[in-house]
Amino acid sequence: MNKLIVAGIGPGAYEMLTIQVESALRECDVIAGYVKYVDLLKPYFPEKEILSSPMMKEEERCMRALEKASDGKKVVFVCSGDAGVYGLSGLLYKLAEKFPTVQIEVMPGITAALSGSALLGAPLICDFAVISLSDHLTPWEKISAKLKAAASADFCIVLYNPSSKKRAGYLEKACNLVSEFVPDDRPCGYVKNIGRSGEEVHVCSFSELKNASVDMFTTVFIGNSLTYQKDGKLITPRGYASEVNS
Repeated sequence: MNKLIVAGIGPGAYEMLTIQVESALRECDVIAGYVKYVDLLKPYFPEKEILSSPMMKEEERCMRALEKASDGKKVVFVCSGDAGVYGLSGLLYKLAEKFPTVQIEVMPGITAALSGSALLGAPLICDFAVISLSDHLTPWEKISAKLKAAASADFCIVLYNPSSKKRAGYLEKACNLVSEFVPDDRPCGYVKNIGRSGEEVHVCSFSELKNASVDMFTTVFIGNSLTYQKDGKLITPRGYASEVNS
């Protein structure tokens, strides 16, 4: 049985690869994935065969990787963050039905909710919801329903893909949807280019977040009713006695 490994590479910094994923990359013949993610790995694995393509070519990219694996090549298909969180592991499992000799193995990585949270402090200590604002594959009606449900339930909320060239203003649109449940002074934050060149960390109020300059490489955090800001960090208490009495 041939194998195709689907690996999350985390935010992009080499030191944030898991040992498991690094080992798989060293042992493989082919590294496949979105061109910008593969480019992050090229300096560390210059001898590997590269199979990459631009955005919007996901199905084609997956099929080419499966074809390589069916030919007996050791293929690692990389996704940013975790391959199972807005990644392509699900699509690869589906397409692999056409390649009965190929077995899929998924290796986890650090998703942006976790790497971004670490940079901001401790905003996700309690229950939280992760929602993508991209309506490329999910209708906006469903996204807006999820946003309202998460805000009304007082979840900390993490927003992926808050903006792009074709989706300018989507963060403001999302903030307006949840403003019924989130006051203007609610502590929030956003992180750009996590683990990559140009990394930025911002802590702000909800009112300031509405007009923040973000892009598809930004991860946004909206605190819950207990989240507070201290020394430039976002902190959400879990409920320990020392937290309640402080």
